[in-house]
Amino acid sequence: MRILLVDDDPIVCMSLKTIIEADPDLTIVATGTNGMEAIALYKQHQPDILLMDIRMPEMTGIEAAESLLSDDAAAKILFLTTFSDDEYIIKALRIGAKGYLLKQHFDSIVPSVKTVLSGQNVYGDEIMTRLPEMMSRPQTVSAATIGLSEKELQIVEKVSEGLSNKEISDTLYLSEGTVRNYISTILEKLELRDRTQLAIYYYKHLRP
Repeated sequence: MRILLVDDDPIVCMSLKTIIEADPDLTIVATGTNGMEAIALYKQHQPDILLMDIRMPEMTGIEAAESLLSDDAAAKILFLTTFSDDEYIIKALRIGAKGYLLKQHFDSIVPSVKTVLSGQNVYGDEIMTRLPEMMSRPQTVSAATIGLSEKELQIVEKVSEGLSNKEISDTLYLSEGTVRNYISTILEKLELRDRTQLAIYYYKHLRP
């Protein structure tokens, strides 16, 4: 089983390599120190699994994983993390990571790698106990960040209040057709299916 190991801490990288290669079934095909190297090395070696740190200079593990998974949704990526990485853990979960290991738990590395290679996901007990709390936290973002104009945000607010297209058009002095077009564009931008999902999105992410 071929593993690509990426971590910006050379001591951690060396320790992990020693631990992993003590198992005759596992081989480290290459090591890297940041997300950019992870992408290049993954494409070069096509490993069975990528074991990667989350916080790294130049490009984070999350950014590298997003790029790799966009090209290969079946890529098996297992992250190394710490308790302070709650935000990154949530992002990793949402982009399709196969699991998370706490760096300090070296004894779980090999069993976890083998579990992921067998097709299962792996989450440490400590992380599992924290996931419900982490996932329930609101993720507030700005309208500009997700590409919504001020007018589009106004329309989203009115939709969340339960107003019809006619009521929104009367309130914002737009034609019903214009409101309908705005809503279609907004749904496409946010990759949402309908007005209900749009209202839920507003209350979760956009409401001040």
